[in-house]
Parts: sequence; C-alpha cells; structure tokens
Amino acid sequence: MARIIAVIILFIPGVIGAYGIKLMRDSLFGELYTIFFHLGLQFFIGFLLFAIGLSFIGGFILHRDKKKQLYKKRNNNNTKDG
Repeated sequence: MARIIAVIILFIPGVIGAYGIKLMRDSLFGELYTIFFHLGLQFFIGFLLFAIGLSFIGGFILHRDKKKQLYKKRNNNNTKDG
C-alpha cells in the first residue's frame, strides 16, 4: 500500500516536469500557447515547472536514501595522514 502511495506522489511532479519540458520545447520551435503572451515567458514558466518537478523527485529520493541510511556524507578532508 505504501509503495502505491509513493508512486502516486511521484507521478504528479513527474507530469508537471514533463509539461515544463514540453513548454520549453514548444517555445524553442516558436509555438506560442494562448495563455502566454510571449515566447520568453512560456520558456521561463516551462523551466520553472521542470525545476519544481525535478527538485521534488530529487528531494524525495534523497529523503528516502537518508531514511534507509544509504546516503553518505562526503569527506572534505583532502589532507593525507602521515
């Protein structure tokens, strides 16, 4: 049951991100939708939708990995011992 809910939670931001990619692609090819009055605005809104969807999915995966202790912090100590 929990996996089904997780898939549903990830499906919605995935669709939002895919729609953002579609808006960006259409603005590059010059197809303007009627709700936007400029191609630059359409591209910007598409980029925002893509970034929101991608960051939600990335945050979900990072949270899951931290919860299962799969995430390891980087060691920033670059000095060698000895």
